[in-house]
Amino acid sequence: MHSINVITSNPNWVFVKKTQNPIFPNFNNTHFVNFASRVTPNPNPNFKIRTFYKNQKHGFCRGVKLTSGVLTEEDEDEMSDGFFEAIEELERMTRDPSDILEEMNSRLSARELQLVLVYFSQEGRDSWCALEVFEWLKKENKVDDETMELMVSLMCGWVRKMIEGGNEIEDVIGVIVDMECVGLKPGFSMIEKVISFYWEMGEREKVVVFVKEVLRRGVGGGESGRKGGPTGYLAWKMMEDGNYRDAIKLVIQIKESGLKPEVYSYLIAMTAVVKELNEFGKALRKLKGFAKTGLTSDLDEEDTQLIQNYQSGLLEDGVRLSNWVIEEGGPSFHGVIYERLLAMYICAGRGLEAESQLWKMKLVGKEPDANLYDIVLAICASQKEVNAISRLLTRMEVTSLLNKKKTLTWLLRGYIKGSHYEDAAEAVFKMLDLGVYPEFLDRAAVLQGLRKRINKSGNVETYFKLCKSLSDAGLTGPCLIYMYIKKYKLWVIKML
Repeated sequence: MHSINVITSNPNWVFVKKTQNPIFPNFNNTHFVNFASRVTPNPNPNFKIRTFYKNQKHGFCRGVKLTSGVLTEEDEDEMSDGFFEAIEELERMTRDPSDILEEMNSRLSARELQLVLVYFSQEGRDSWCALEVFEWLKKENKVDDETMELMVSLMCGWVRKMIEGGNEIEDVIGVIVDMECVGLKPGFSMIEKVISFYWEMGEREKVVVFVKEVLRRGVGGGESGRKGGPTGYLAWKMMEDGNYRDAIKLVIQIKESGLKPEVYSYLIAMTAVVKELNEFGKALRKLKGFAKTGLTSDLDEEDTQLIQNYQSGLLEDGVRLSNWVIEEGGPSFHGVIYERLLAMYICAGRGLEAESQLWKMKLVGKEPDANLYDIVLAICASQKEVNAISRLLTRMEVTSLLNKKKTLTWLLRGYIKGSHYEDAAEAVFKMLDLGVYPEFLDRAAVLQGLRKRINKSGNVETYFKLCKSLSDAGLTGPCLIYMYIKKYKLWVIKML
């Protein structure tokens, strides 16, 4: 079916263009009319617009001209007199539009009814009449997909022009209320479209005010799309721009101001917490890398405290958001809550808290991915949480040899990261006993860590045992290294 989807704001003519397979709605290539300023709930009955030319034969207004492409010249010539009479009667505004349309219903085709809508949406016409016409069409069950698309395009253009023109937020909301009143139900959230308009125009402060006012007035009730309604959608827009902290603050401030954001907006804010913790962790690792290479000074005690405070504050926000989800969303949200909390604690490097979320997910029937167990195991190993490590390793007994190697590799690397080289050596022994070999860099890191500690402790047993085990497995060369350990003692050991 062809569709009318391009409209010009020229006050003298209505130009419409018919295209195949229209993209709904295509805002980038569509010129919309500015009829927002013409909205009036109490139209002036004496309002009348000067006609552009009169039909010599019939003596009534013909203020609508169509370009070729919508109708052929033959079709245009055959436009019924009823169409032009309806335009003239509606312009006079001496009677209710629904009465006029009811009277002329049998004389107007579906296309003519669409063009009546277009005519009164033009700049210079009273757009209240366009809304009245659509309401009547809706009541008479004459709104097909094409007509709905046309009206939605008109209304989107109306709202966009209002925002561009700096109209008050109250006026914008009033338009949306009028749209709902006449039964305009587009296949998307109009609230979200308005938020996008504000966001694209850089009106960041106004869009927050708009969202709060929408929540306060309860406009657009039921429009809780995939991004969680107005609060969640705005938070999502902020996240797309990388403003994770702003997204978190938005949801919390709206909730604490006494308004009621959608439950999904809390989950979106929790996702923002995860992303902010992740970005913060990346920045911190870069900073430590610069300090190690001497490009910047080492972190002092005050810096460390500030880092811990910021991270703890984010975690507290995440827990607060999760509590709101539990209070307002109920048990069906528990699995996704624990999943997000798990991600938060992993990003923050909190091993015991992360392990707790793993078991909670399992208890509510949301089985965590196997990789998550291994990641949490590595964090616990770096912090030498013995009991947690033991619990997490129990699942390894029923996995394949390949998965055992993977789990033990995570364990080994966790020990290495935490500089627990004696425990790392034990992990290597366990791998060798199973017949799986650690990666070259991993075993080299363990040997290097043990060797550095020999001079401090004088204990070479673990080092020697590891060298022998690696040699027996064919993972080291036959070279001899002579090392002096303690006074008067000489040890000959094999080494990688």
